[in-house]
Amino acid sequence: QVQLIESGGGLVQAGDSLRLSCVASGLTFRLYAMGWFRQAPGKEREFVAAISRSGDRTTYADSVRGRFTISRDNAENTVYLQMNSLKSEDTAVYYCAAVVSDASRTYNTDRAYSYWGQGTQVTVSS
Repeated sequence: QVQLIESGGGLVQAGDSLRLSCVASGLTFRLYAMGWFRQAPGKEREFVAAISRSGDRTTYADSVRGRFTISRDNAENTVYLQMNSLKSEDTAVYYCAAVVSDASRTYNTDRAYSYWGQGTQVTVSS
């Protein structure tokens, strides 16, 4: 079955950096566009970043553009989220998601995605 397993979360201070990883199995990774979402306590899940199946196109939420970078390694079935200049408002559970895709498409709505990981907690102290 399809599994998406996130890692790399933790407790950091404002201004620090973290890199999240999401390893996929049970699917042909190079055929899937990938996304990162997050959910803070008491809030709805929100889009963070997305990448096309080949990695040639990326999309970001306004709140993270310029600070976060999404990338992927199709040989390793892994998508990454490099998070720099972290702020307290970045505190949330971060989820990766996958959707089979054609060409260079990215998807910024959670209902577009078919598979989800279990999430990894990121806590930023101010």
